[in-house]
Order: sequence, then C-alpha cells, then structure tokens
Amino acid sequence: MAAIDRSIVADLPIFAELGADDLDEILREARSVRYPKDTSVFDQGDDAHSFFLLLHGHLRVERVASQGQQIVVRYVSAGELFGVAQAMALKKYPATAVAAVDSIALSWPSSAWSRLTTKFPSLAAGALQTVGSRLQDTQARVIEMSSEQVEPRVAHALLRLAKQAGRKVEHGIEIDFPISRQDVAEMTGTTLHTVSRILSAWEQQGLVEGGRQRIVLRDPHRLFGLAEGHGKHGD
Repeated sequence: MAAIDRSIVADLPIFAELGADDLDEILREARSVRYPKDTSVFDQGDDAHSFFLLLHGHLRVERVASQGQQIVVRYVSAGELFGVAQAMALKKYPATAVAAVDSIALSWPSSAWSRLTTKFPSLAAGALQTVGSRLQDTQARVIEMSSEQVEPRVAHALLRLAKQAGRKVEHGIEIDFPISRQDVAEMTGTTLHTVSRILSAWEQQGLVEGGRQRIVLRDPHRLFGLAEGHGKHGD
C-alpha cells in the first residue's frame, strides 16, 4: 500500500504542531478509503474497530433513539476527526456515519489510538477539543428542543449548518451538501410536514430558497432573529 502524502493533511489544525517526521509516522498506520454517497462508514452498535479523519466530502451522523425514531445528530465536514469512540472510552460506535456526498477518509485501527495519542499529545488534545465541541453542540440542541417552539429550532439548525458548511452564492449562503426536509426534521425533533410548512412559508417571505436536497439562506440576519425569538412567522 502506497504511503499517504503528508501534504494532504499538513495544513489541518489538528496536525499543526507536528513536524514532518511525526506526520509521516502517524500516516504510516493510516489507509485512505472512499465512501460513495449514501454508504455507511460504520453503523451504530458496531465494534469500534477504527477511528477516522474526513479528507473530502460530508458525513451525516445518525442515531436510532430508544423509541425507534431516527435522529440526525450532526454533520461532519472535511478536516474533522470522527468515530473516536476510544476518546470517550466506548467499545462500540454510538451512532451511524453515512456519506452525504462522495467522501474520502483516513482510517486508523483503534489499537493504534492509545499509542499515537501518548506519543503525540497534540493529537489527543485535538480529539478532546472535537469531543468537547460536539458535547456543547448537543447540549445546546437539547436546550432548544426542550424550551423552544419548532420555528426557532429550525432556524437554529439551518444557521448551524451554514456556519459549518456554508458557501456564498449569488442569493445568499448555500449549505454545501445535499440536505432534505426530512434531514432537517430529524435534526430538530419534529415532523416532515411541519418542516415543509415552515420552509415553504420562509421561501414565500424570501428567507430561504429551496430545491431538491438544496437549501440557500437568503436572509441569514432575519433567520437569526427568528432563532433568537425576535421575530414571528409572517413578520
């Protein structure tokens, strides 16, 4: 198997403190894997055999709750670690990771985690930061779901996605991967019918622009107002 060129990861924040020799050593145990759109990288409940770094594309992280409903937990963007069950002392993956678009990831065997993070503390620190930020995001979403009406929850979800993976287009900020109204419903703990009604109304008001698995935020400032409860439907 050909060695992975360190130049593809040298600029990523998690490797910023590492020299060329250190990077080569870390990459020596990695392999590059392609995941076509809609294929899973791992499934909820599988043994945590590997940890990963997303090089290209976007992943949708899904979880089936105890009542059986599917929840979109988050999206993973290029440059992020994921599947780091070892950092949370888990032996099984707590969720399923699915390629939202054709994606490429680096994969390391879980058996290498303890050794690599001991030798390269910045890798452990980066993983801890990743886990911490996702925990904060999860806590924020729990608070939103318990204390907010549906419309602010949907606005928060779209703004969060635009911050993570938005690109400027002529009419606003486009979420730079396919996302359906069902995905938004699963992110916000509501129904497809409710999300469709809200987004259709927002399209009429010029707040968003939709298409098949496509969402553009045409007026992020007003959406932020809705998210924070400063506006009402139809203002």
